[in-house]
Amino acid sequence: MSGSDNLLGWARRAQAIAQTGLAYTKDPFDRQRYLQLQELVTELLAEKLQLPPDAVRSLWAGETGYATPKVDVRGAVFRGDQVLLVRERSDGRWTLPGGWVDIDEAPSQAVEREIREESGYEARALKLAALVDKNRHPHPPGIHHIYKLMFLCELTGGSPAPSEETDAVDFFAVQALPELSTGRTLPQQILRLYQHRLQPGLPTDFD
Repeated sequence: MSGSDNLLGWARRAQAIAQTGLAYTKDPFDRQRYLQLQELVTELLAEKLQLPPDAVRSLWAGETGYATPKVDVRGAVFRGDQVLLVRERSDGRWTLPGGWVDIDEAPSQAVEREIREESGYEARALKLAALVDKNRHPHPPGIHHIYKLMFLCELTGGSPAPSEETDAVDFFAVQALPELSTGRTLPQQILRLYQHRLQPGLPTDFD
């Protein structure tokens, strides 16, 4: 594990301790200590990652209560041996359509919504093929601890249409993928989802 990975891991754990402590403590002195711990995490990341302190604080803005991983959904829609991908405006790279699950939204509804919003296509979730702990896979390091729910989906309608977040939509052969936005999707994950498509009886992968 690299130094930056270690740093982000320590920061995530310290922030989680502070956030959970603030949610449950009734002692004003403990509250001050947890706030100081949050500010220490901010100063450390700002210095080591060369980010403005306000930008670091914004990463956890609004995060309250018991600290838990964030939930991201990704939908794999196949047409023959091709997979539906969208190109992110933020980095110019391709990914399975997906994003955060909203409050009061079922994961299957979230992935269907994300496919519609990011690609213009309508799809139906068929199977939760994998529940991935992002930290356990070779994604680039990030601030948040994220669980990625990867669904096998079927195309039901619609037509390609970019969105505010995506500027291109296309199908690619699973053996000839474009440059991927690896913070969102890894090539080996797409290949594994294709195996699920070919063998629907495979059990759901996890961790």
